[in-house]
Amino acid sequence: MVTLEDVRAFATTLPRSTEAFVRGRVKFRVGRIVYLAFSRDETLMGFGFPKEWRQALVESEPDTFMLPRESDLRYNWAVVRLGGIDDARMRELVLDAWQMCVPQKVVDEYARSHAGD
Repeated sequence: MVTLEDVRAFATTLPRSTEAFVRGRVKFRVGRIVYLAFSRDETLMGFGFPKEWRQALVESEPDTFMLPRESDLRYNWAVVRLGGIDDARMRELVLDAWQMCVPQKVVDEYARSHAGD
């Protein structure tokens, strides 16, 4: 089972990523853009994800993924149950969400410096 600490250990290594505590919830941002947000009990993680693929993601793994609350449906956002993913899947979700928020040159630099990881 993945925990907030596991996500934090990875997310804090990403360029331009910062952690914030907002209204009792941990969030990770690039500038002012939130790309990860945790439920207060730290069992759910909202993450940046393309709206057009969100329904397919939820339907493919309904025990793991869910739609965001109604007020967040307008955003590129999905939610995952942390107990349903392993470390490799968490890293994939976090990296993809982060890549949606940073300039392409930052993504390219990161990819070059982590080639073969």
